[in-house]
Amino acid sequence: MGENTMRDSETPQMGSATKTLGIIGAVVAAFYVVIFALSPKPITFPSPVPEFAPDATLFDKVSGWITGLVFYGPSANGEYTIRIVVIWLITAAIFFTIWLGFINVRGFKHAIDLVRGKYSDPNDAGEVSHFQALATAVSGTVGLGNIAGVAIAIAIGGPGATFWMIVAGFLGMSLKAAECMLGVKYRQEHADGTVSGGPMYYLRDAVKDLGKPGLGKGLAAFFAVCMIGGAVGGGNMFQSNQATAQIVSQVGGEESFLGRNTWIMGLLFAAAVGAVIIGGIKSIAKVTEKIVPFMAVLYLGACLIVLVGSFGEIPAAFGSILDGAFTGEGAAGGIIGALIVGFQRAAFSNEAGLGSASVAHSAVRTKEPATEGFVALLEPFIDTIVICTMTALTIIITKAYLDPAASELGGVALTSNAFASVLPWFPKVLAVAVVLFAFSTMISWSYYGMKATGYLFGDNPLAENVFKVIFLGFTVLGSVASLGSVIDFSDSMIFMMSIPNLIGLYLLRNVIRREFASYRARLASGEIKEFADRH
Repeated sequence: MGENTMRDSETPQMGSATKTLGIIGAVVAAFYVVIFALSPKPITFPSPVPEFAPDATLFDKVSGWITGLVFYGPSANGEYTIRIVVIWLITAAIFFTIWLGFINVRGFKHAIDLVRGKYSDPNDAGEVSHFQALATAVSGTVGLGNIAGVAIAIAIGGPGATFWMIVAGFLGMSLKAAECMLGVKYRQEHADGTVSGGPMYYLRDAVKDLGKPGLGKGLAAFFAVCMIGGAVGGGNMFQSNQATAQIVSQVGGEESFLGRNTWIMGLLFAAAVGAVIIGGIKSIAKVTEKIVPFMAVLYLGACLIVLVGSFGEIPAAFGSILDGAFTGEGAAGGIIGALIVGFQRAAFSNEAGLGSASVAHSAVRTKEPATEGFVALLEPFIDTIVICTMTALTIIITKAYLDPAASELGGVALTSNAFASVLPWFPKVLAVAVVLFAFSTMISWSYYGMKATGYLFGDNPLAENVFKVIFLGFTVLGSVASLGSVIDFSDSMIFMMSIPNLIGLYLLRNVIRREFASYRARLASGEIKEFADRH
């Protein structure tokens, strides 16, 4: 199959595009009006100029400037910040949910069928199955944010933040479907059977097809550079650092042998990650398809033990979530405070709109790009709607978020306290979960960074292998370093990926809609059959 085969499906657009755009505009405008009207006043715009300590290094200053700009936003009476990057992501999620006709609802059952392999042809081009691609992408998003981030969100935004987190995850499903479909549609298939895909390729090639080759190349290069920075920092050093801290906390603390020699843990992590990533996406997928279900069973099993043990309190927990969502009870800044915190947590957790998962999904075995779009919409559902919600329910039922010291404890400690109040042995399980989450995130982000590096050097295998070595070096460094500005800078790079990615998605909105419409029409007509029915 030639690489252009996937780009030629043409069907008329469904419905009136102008009418749909009008509806989207009205919904988005109403969303902005509600946020402004209900936010505590005054709404002020603080200076974006950061303040630095006298001994700040040049990197600290550069990092401070970039972080300040990326996460800038107006302040609502000093109670919370409405981060523009979060609004940018949520707006896109609303847009594509309506633009694609609520594909997150209408396509859910078909997504399950695809993951089960009902439509999979093992002879299609690609390297991994639908399930393996989903597991790899989920392993890159399920991490400390599902444990620590949710706890902090509830401590700040109250139980109501959970509701808005679920809403944002629901909307993010459509956005994830759009970007991952494009990743497959514009991927490059190499002579040795490997593939390269992701935003770098659809920004370059699809935007070129629109008659804007210079813009496409610029957006793609910017995205690739940001992805490399995010992979090395947030996708690697931070994970190594936090996993090492969890292990040290369970083996005697900072004064123990491992506490004084954390580089040993760094070397062990590097060796484990290296053993997996040396084999590329096939090796990574073989590990993630096993480790992701195990992580889910381990962590969600602990959640269920707490919830079953407090079964009678579950209705009250859901009641406090709904009350908090629409009254703002327990939230700094009331209802909009809960909304902003919930949306922000979801955006940070499932990464919809950042484009990272599109790299993993591009490696799938399929000749229909739309199929992986459907599969990808399950990712925010698993990450945000299932795992984050289970964490939130556990914290709410145990009332750990009401601890006066909750905001000072830190997310992992707050979650650990919530579980330990019912399961005294849970901190041990949490340490294992954190290590597994961190490990799975590292191997997935190593692949993302490797592919971004390969893109910048013309899909050069040597460049990709050099990146792997550098990545493992930073794994060790992350275990011993005090990260501070490094992680701030890396987080900024990750969210800066959304700028070129979403610009590209908006430009390619008709291509996205047409591809899904064509596939659904052929599926409904019987042209696309389950694999067992093709012979």
